[in-house]
Amino acid sequence: MSTLKFAVLPGDYIGPEVMSEALRVLNHAASAAGLTLDYTFADVGGAGIDNHGQALPASTLQICRNSDAILFGSVGGPKWETLPPKEQPERAALLPLRKAFNLFANIRPGLLYKELTDASPLKSERIPEGIDIVCIRELTGGIYFGQPKTTILLENGEFQAIDTMIYKTSEIERIAEVAAVTAKARGGRVCSVDKANVLETSVLWRKTVIDYFAKNHPELELSHMYVDNAAMQLARDPNQFDVLFTENMFGDILSDEMAVICGSLGMMSSASLGTERNRHGHPFGLYEPAGGTAPDIAGKGVANPCAQILSAAMMMRYSFGHPEIATKIEAAVRKAATVDGYRTGDIAFGQKAVGTKEMTDAVIANLS
Repeated sequence: MSTLKFAVLPGDYIGPEVMSEALRVLNHAASAAGLTLDYTFADVGGAGIDNHGQALPASTLQICRNSDAILFGSVGGPKWETLPPKEQPERAALLPLRKAFNLFANIRPGLLYKELTDASPLKSERIPEGIDIVCIRELTGGIYFGQPKTTILLENGEFQAIDTMIYKTSEIERIAEVAAVTAKARGGRVCSVDKANVLETSVLWRKTVIDYFAKNHPELELSHMYVDNAAMQLARDPNQFDVLFTENMFGDILSDEMAVICGSLGMMSSASLGTERNRHGHPFGLYEPAGGTAPDIAGKGVANPCAQILSAAMMMRYSFGHPEIATKIEAAVRKAATVDGYRTGDIAFGQKAVGTKEMTDAVIANLS
């Protein structure tokens, strides 16, 4: 019997609630497939600050290093917003984790079932069949990590803040490869998003992408779009895209726009893959829902667990090499929300809303 070892970092507010539901689904799916799950809980984010004095405790980092993947919840919230920016949960936990494991590629599906188009701010007639696209975001380069990054006091008494955007050819090529592999498994179309009419990093980005695809993936349909136009086109007609890929800051913005267009953050999963291979020979990755900690509904048992469940499915696909289990979980979520009509409040839209546990029960019933 194969054992799958991963770290579980539930996070804050609704994080532990939806994490426990995702683990119920994983345990059920793994047991049916003859697999054993070996997971260890660890504090991160606000929980890390409260219990260990820092958002990413050394003990949590070590547990992650001893694992083959990380199943991550959501971190942050009003309790810790008065801390200095560098010490707040989102910045002091997620960015160091990405750097520690070189998690350079974020894969975020933008999926809206056609039965749930009322959840989207777009008119249903614009997306009659729903939405099915993917955003690939470079995650460890660009303005979030470039140096120098500082605030200084000028001689005239003004403050000056400095952020530096840096990209190397090798960084661009490796994220281009992720986009290409993703496109080959889908519709074969890639749109690279940049700002090559203004930024030097984008000039290099576009040239590198053109050269890389011409040499390694000439069969794919490659296009380019400036980020401001991409934001507009994503809101106008999201299905014109198949695979979007872009640098760190642009990807941060576009992937969140995509999540809103797809109706609910409660349905949006993501995978962040690294350069290192785990014991199974697959990419080490961190898997997390795209939404936040939702302090306003924490403890009420009404949070949507689907994003966390779907993130766990992505972990099975990418870090453990079990796409068949991932597909079964994804199909179970889809059937529960569409055919069976089980919907939490964020996607109910006139229908009776169910709670977190009831939603998960419906998913597990479909796995059976």
